[in-house]
Amino acid sequence: MPTVLLVRHGRTAANAGGLLAGRGEGVGLDDTGVAQAATLPARLEALPLAVAVHSPLQRCRETLEPLAAARPDLSVVEDERIVECDYGEWTGRSLADLAREPLMEVVQRHPSAARFPGGESMPEMATRAAAAVRDWAGRVEDEHGPDALWLMCSHGDVIKSMVADALGLHLDLFQRISVGPASVTVIRWTRERPFLLRLGDTGDLSGLTAGPGPGAGSGGAAAVGGGAT
Repeated sequence: MPTVLLVRHGRTAANAGGLLAGRGEGVGLDDTGVAQAATLPARLEALPLAVAVHSPLQRCRETLEPLAAARPDLSVVEDERIVECDYGEWTGRSLADLAREPLMEVVQRHPSAARFPGGESMPEMATRAAAAVRDWAGRVEDEHGPDALWLMCSHGDVIKSMVADALGLHLDLFQRISVGPASVTVIRWTRERPFLLRLGDTGDLSGLTAGPGPGAGSGGAAAVGGGAT
């Protein structure tokens, strides 16, 4: 199946200020985030992309604007299923303040049991995100073949949940995963299982190429010895 590049949006003032932006209106990239987004076309220049899918929130749209300008023929599509988690009444509050809430310990240690007041549960977020990435992987494969590359721009918790799903981790372990603003996480699916190729990469991505990746031609078997050459 195709390889997906999971891009977290660039930095926002909420990120820098320790606020839980959630689905709040008017949360765009700050100056650092704009600069991060501006580097994305060069980082991806060597990679053919079949499609770029993004969360409907402003910060994700702005992150992909330089890439869309550099590649006018690239199809850029919005998908509600990869929107930020609905934090409900927590939206817009400071993380320092939220740390005193009893629910925060559940969010950190037992997220599969966490439901945000007036919002959604973390399992609901993870389920819709996993469904979206599988749906798009199937569409891309049908239209562009199993060795295609495609991009999905979303949010930290959403991407972390996708990584946990790909690695077969229980959602209660997903807080051990870290993906910073403007980072790229790369997952390739094979017939039998996914492979995590990059996690939270903020550097050069030219080493990624379209074509058979780990496990190709072997029913999804990993290379003996870890594939080191």
